[in-house]
Amino acid sequence: MVQSSPHMFHIPVMGLAFSIDSPLKVARFGISSVASLSDDALMEYTREHYSQLYQRPYQLITTKEEDYRARRVTAFLNLTDELVKLQVEDIRRQEFAPETELTKYFTMLPGNSPLRAKYELMLQTENPAQKEALQLELRGAVVAGSIDVNIMTKLDRVNYDKEGMPLPQEYSDALAALRGFAQSTVKSSVIFSAGMNMRLYGYLDQFPCFLPNAAGEFEKKVIIKVSDYRSAMVQGKILAKKGIWVSEFRIESGLNCGGHAFATDGYLIGPILEEFRQNRAALREELYSLLSSALAAKGLQVPHVVPAQRLTVQGGIGTAQEDAFLKQHYGVDATGWGTPFLLVPEATTVDEPTLQQLVKATHDDLYLSPISPLGVPFNALRGTSSELQKQQRINRNKPGSPCEKKHLVSNTEFTEEPICTASRKYQRRKLEQLQAQQLAPEVYKAEEAKVLEKECLCDGLATSALLLFNMTKKAATKAVIICPGPNLAYFSGIFKLHEMVGHIYGRFNALNHTYRPHMFVNELKMYVDYWKKKKDEQLEELTDKQQKYLQNFRSNLQEGITYYKQLLPTLFKDQLERQVIMLEELLEYEDQLLSGSVEKAVAV
Repeated sequence: MVQSSPHMFHIPVMGLAFSIDSPLKVARFGISSVASLSDDALMEYTREHYSQLYQRPYQLITTKEEDYRARRVTAFLNLTDELVKLQVEDIRRQEFAPETELTKYFTMLPGNSPLRAKYELMLQTENPAQKEALQLELRGAVVAGSIDVNIMTKLDRVNYDKEGMPLPQEYSDALAALRGFAQSTVKSSVIFSAGMNMRLYGYLDQFPCFLPNAAGEFEKKVIIKVSDYRSAMVQGKILAKKGIWVSEFRIESGLNCGGHAFATDGYLIGPILEEFRQNRAALREELYSLLSSALAAKGLQVPHVVPAQRLTVQGGIGTAQEDAFLKQHYGVDATGWGTPFLLVPEATTVDEPTLQQLVKATHDDLYLSPISPLGVPFNALRGTSSELQKQQRINRNKPGSPCEKKHLVSNTEFTEEPICTASRKYQRRKLEQLQAQQLAPEVYKAEEAKVLEKECLCDGLATSALLLFNMTKKAATKAVIICPGPNLAYFSGIFKLHEMVGHIYGRFNALNHTYRPHMFVNELKMYVDYWKKKKDEQLEELTDKQQKYLQNFRSNLQEGITYYKQLLPTLFKDQLERQVIMLEELLEYEDQLLSGSVEKAVAV
């Protein structure tokens, strides 16, 4: 069974590099974090680096070996698991002195933690025998945070053999990553993000580690990252019918998060959480019924009790008050804090020049960009080394990136085998096609910009770790892309781990002096801006389908605003001034929606 973390938050996956070794930095303090399994080359570099650091034997797994991707995942996770266990054993042997990691473990716990209370009792105990007994008990209570992994379901490239023939489907990127995780020693969770992948979901029951025992416990758990209740219900049922239990629904705000921003149809996080609050118990019972039937039909053991099912939320949380409200009002079990931890070198891996850019970043430096080859909005930072490199290539009349990793290949406009829209191969052909069309200069310029705006995320999101591990050989691999959410604008500085943890629990203030609206308002602003941009893009050629989409989007936003108006007395109990300020902000965005009606836009 997966041991429960003593903390009430986790560090979500960030990019490729930024949380790749977070478990090795924070797990020993009981903090759970998530590493991406998208880039097996990065995992191999990370394994080499930490094998050298901890003087462990290292044998390269080359791309010429059979099933190399799954084997790299397993080797990376096994080493991480081994080293975290050693770290925990080391902490248990330490003294309860001011500067030890053992003391740090307990002083970072939340104030209402029973373990924290026992630690405080130990400090106050004067009887030597009682004190020693309490210390022995506390040492035994030290557990590692979970070494969780993320598989982005959309990144499921088909791989080919030496003769150029497609390999069987179990060798696709996502399935190989899942197999690598399943065969590893870690007792943790796999998090599926970015929607459904039926091929991947159908592969889960091949591994007994994902199936429950009689007590409803699992060796390895499944977490689904969802943007709304309907998505949770649909995916939960699909998996339950296959005999797979979703141990956690991880709700992520559609736009107010880092990396790719998968916008909902205007559904805001508050109303989404409200729907979960009202239906959570019924959903769990329904999924258990489906699970039991599926397991029985397969002749497998049916758990005697309904397995536990957690609900967590992440995306744009910035204060201890927001964090506490989400837990108390909506009943979420834990929260995810991502972007602020990019400023904590003890928790994440960000190269020094990029870290300094993050420290100085303001609202103007953070934007929802079109740089992703997947065609999905992507939270980005202006002025990164990758952006500069992209412009230099354009200036040299050599636009596009060399495409070596091929994780984001998706376009078949010019080739039978998919290629990446950020690649040199695609951009050269696309620009030639545009030039042959003899478009009006202003039209060509606009179309050209759409082609050239894409950046290589495979390399850019992995580079920070390679720079810090001193493993980059070529100049082309030294350009960094980073994916902070807009919440970064309210944090300036480099923080220690205990400071950021203290901020989450209300013991320390990491915010700068920039006025920060409530997280609900910040998300609403992003959605209204997104809606206005979509409307303006489609203004000249608005189809009935697009008009219906925009109207539905606006209607959902307006319903969300109404919900927040009614929530204000509960959200800011006995804080009339805060209620008035947020009401004014809600009314401002409501006015923007009303004044920007789709009907008026069409008439103009």
